[in-house]
Amino acid sequence: MHLYLHIPFCKQACHYCDFHFSTSLGQKSALVDALCTEIALQKSYLPDQALETIYFGGGTPSLLTEAELAQVFTAIHAHFSVSPTAEITLEANPDDLDSGKLQMLRRYVNRLSIGIQTFDETSLRWMNRAHTATEAEVCVGLARQAGFENMSVDLIYGIPNRDNQAWQLDLQKILALNVPHLSAYALTIEPDTAFGRWQKKGKLPPADEDTAAGQFEELTSALTTAGYAHYEISNFARDGQYARHNTAYWQRRPYLGIGPSAHSYNGHSRQYNLANNVRYIAAIAQGKLPATLEELTVADQVNEYLLTGLRTQWGCSLTELDTMLAGDFSTMQARDLAAMYKTGWLVRHGDTLLLTQPGKLFADRVAASLFVDA
Repeated sequence: MHLYLHIPFCKQACHYCDFHFSTSLGQKSALVDALCTEIALQKSYLPDQALETIYFGGGTPSLLTEAELAQVFTAIHAHFSVSPTAEITLEANPDDLDSGKLQMLRRYVNRLSIGIQTFDETSLRWMNRAHTATEAEVCVGLARQAGFENMSVDLIYGIPNRDNQAWQLDLQKILALNVPHLSAYALTIEPDTAFGRWQKKGKLPPADEDTAAGQFEELTSALTTAGYAHYEISNFARDGQYARHNTAYWQRRPYLGIGPSAHSYNGHSRQYNLANNVRYIAAIAQGKLPATLEELTVADQVNEYLLTGLRTQWGCSLTELDTMLAGDFSTMQARDLAAMYKTGWLVRHGDTLLLTQPGKLFADRVAASLFVDA
């Protein structure tokens, strides 16, 4: 079983981010109280099995104090058993990670996901990141000194208006860090962000898809040559140190999401928490779950499996698809499968559908072409 906790606070708003968060920290204590109450209210959502992963996402969970972390873990242990080998991840920004903070975090979590994004000072300022290039380089070494062996760093590619030299420097520095895990994402311009508003006003050009695709290929080549497994389109790992929590998502395992905007999945339905801190806190204080429930149809579940499974090195099992549909997927989708095979983006290896390397650039398009009707 798997637990996600959303910490919806940030020091400042990155210009590309459309996740739910607030830059006003005045409600942080009340929000932590509400998280702990929701843990109690939701304890029956998951089967009575030990938690294999716990993930603090956001927002910026590294803004939590030791007292707040201790409070949350007290609530978790009061209502769930936690496996002694559980992966416990906390997302962190480099500017929060001094030696003292890292030593404190190590008492509670055993894995960090560090939002470096780039080592280029100009790009960091342009994206309105809170940390500096120096902090980005130093924090990984400090984390190792504090006892963190399992960590991941985030990198953004496809950043416009910068020369190739800055991108090549990012690649060199990422490889030099020698971290066990890396997540890399193309910069996307979402409507309800500063970048989205700039683009609407004509102040920001559309993303250069060719540049992003080229950098994705360079990144993939460099990391696989360095011994990383490209096990999901945006994720690379050494020595089998996959992100166990995110892998649970991709493999459709049940998980509980706690906090405003958090999602949950129990195998047959999804639950979506309200994305509003004030209303979330008020509802929880009244003993109510501020969530919307969606029962998933067979088609929903099949299409989600295609969308997430094809992104991974494990692909999608035709036997699993047949079982879910109580029918023959290959026959039902024969024309669409043939079309995708012809593009060279999709192959069949035995029982498994897999994206080719070129197909990884078109994963969503391939999956959508194979969707079944409700």
